[in-house]
Amino acid sequence: MRFTPSRSTAAAHPPVRPCAPAILAAAAVVSTSSLPAFAQSAAEGQSLAPVVVTASRTAQSVTEALPHTTVVTHDDIVNSQAPDLRTLLRGQAGVEFSANGGMGANTTLFLRGANSNQVLILIDGVRVAGVSGGTAQLANILPDQIERIEVVRGNVSALYGSDAIGGVVQIFTRNGAGKPPAANAQVEYGSNNTRQGTVGYGGQVGDTSFNVTGSIFKTDGFSSVNYQQWAAANPAAVRRGTGPNPADNPYENKSVSGQVRHQFTQDWDAGFAAYYSNSQLSYDSTSGRPTDDYRMDSELYTLSAFVNGKVTRDWTTHFKLAQSEDRAETTKNRLFDSLFSTRSRQFNWQNEYALTADHKLLFGTDWLQQELASSSYAAPTRNVFSVYGGYEGRIGRHQLQLNARNDHYSDFGNQGSFFAGYGFNVTGQVKLIANLSNAFRAPTFNELYYPNYGQPNLSPERAKSAEVGVQVDTASAGLLRVTAFETRYNDLIVSTLQPGGLYLAQNVAKAKVQGIEASWRATVYGTDLGASVTFQNPVDEESNTQLIRRARRHASFDVGRNFGSWRLGGEWLVSSSRLDNGSRTLGGYGIVSLNARYNIDKQWFVAARVENLFDKQYMLAFPYNTQGRAGFVTLGWRQK
Repeated sequence: MRFTPSRSTAAAHPPVRPCAPAILAAAAVVSTSSLPAFAQSAAEGQSLAPVVVTASRTAQSVTEALPHTTVVTHDDIVNSQAPDLRTLLRGQAGVEFSANGGMGANTTLFLRGANSNQVLILIDGVRVAGVSGGTAQLANILPDQIERIEVVRGNVSALYGSDAIGGVVQIFTRNGAGKPPAANAQVEYGSNNTRQGTVGYGGQVGDTSFNVTGSIFKTDGFSSVNYQQWAAANPAAVRRGTGPNPADNPYENKSVSGQVRHQFTQDWDAGFAAYYSNSQLSYDSTSGRPTDDYRMDSELYTLSAFVNGKVTRDWTTHFKLAQSEDRAETTKNRLFDSLFSTRSRQFNWQNEYALTADHKLLFGTDWLQQELASSSYAAPTRNVFSVYGGYEGRIGRHQLQLNARNDHYSDFGNQGSFFAGYGFNVTGQVKLIANLSNAFRAPTFNELYYPNYGQPNLSPERAKSAEVGVQVDTASAGLLRVTAFETRYNDLIVSTLQPGGLYLAQNVAKAKVQGIEASWRATVYGTDLGASVTFQNPVDEESNTQLIRRARRHASFDVGRNFGSWRLGGEWLVSSSRLDNGSRTLGGYGIVSLNARYNIDKQWFVAARVENLFDKQYMLAFPYNTQGRAGFVTLGWRQK
């Protein structure tokens, strides 16, 4: 896609200080009760929590993770019937999206108020962002291929290096571990002439697990740009005859994923994982003519091979070799317009050494090579060599996580980062948490090398973060996590206007985000409940304005329940107003979506969902439309 220098999205209003004292006071009330000795294993009365690996790069219960971590399980994905990643993640605490239209349109993710290029996206542990702009093809990653998603909030550069300022979203593709081999298939039809089909086969045979899944998604879509609002804001352009094409913007996606893993001995296993997505999108441009036809052909893939094993009883090692590519080619009126293609190669060697049952060391090295092919400019290959180490331990009720990392970049040198986390178990179900960390974002190739804009001597963006929180985990009330946080940003890279009208990338901006977020999941009397709420104040300290396209308040509530062969559910999503480019205000909104599923027998099922039940008209970015009320029906089959 053509790159146009613009004012950075790191812009924001006066701060709201996190209510850390209130959280600690609430925890203090709990601490006045009797305090039984804490056991590392799950105490009686706690919920059954999923295992995560992203928060510390080692396997642990989500309730043991010191960074605020939540999981979107495979059951969550199936029950939600979400058509894309945006719909699947929009209800997560701290997560916001903006999008330039409907399915397949350019989509950006904000986590804890951080810019989209300050959030690390991984697929099966492999980086997938383009090095030109620093963002991933989120719109082209569809749920059909996903087993689960882990969302980690806050600075974790000490674990992953660049980009993990707002946090990490790690996507795990489907696998067949622990299941008998079985096939599955489903087809869907709905509004905007949307058609979707998925087939898959996977399971475990002896010591080998495998899965392969393929899908096709097509939709006629709707017109991305709200022409009336755009025309009202740009009367001069209308008189000149320029503007967006009013026709609908269709989208097509073909994707496939595969995994195979073999357990050679009790201590050693190895395997391969692959993911591929190809999409064709019609998109709108407000700078062309209403008859112009803009198209984008995108590809995203990851390939990885891995080995895991025990060198000794206490020493576990992991090797991973991977390659990924993010490619986007655009055409205008069927003629070539632009090409941006990033190819990344990775090698990871990670080790864990158990000093005792309660104390563990982490150490390893990462190597990353990034190459850009672009029709706009040439850039040198970037090589990054990293070393990292850490400690995880528990002493009675006290829990510690300490991490440090150094990344050496071939284009700007060394960058160090750290993470220090502490947890205190007031009881077996209540834990107090405090974290300190710093993080950085390496300049993108556009910021370094784009003609008449990039500056090769740019420094990385830097951030420091502090947070305190409380976690309550009970079988009857589920898992609740409340966190107060503050992140301060320095050396933010923005486009600055120079004499003569030229824009240059420079490290001149500062920003801060202060807020409180909460996530809750529980099953109460057979009903699955979930909620998240975020109060934040993302501020550009240079202009004292709200960071664009980020709300000060947003929340979600979802519910689902089984009634015999039926499952009924729904989601309510709300957001306050947001600032957009040009000091324009995007109004707040509330969206209600419903879903239902009926199991005809043990193999066949039919499902339906209604998006935006009350046909709310709202914008995630001006002047782009969002999905109005729409309905979809799915017929599925699974082998038994």
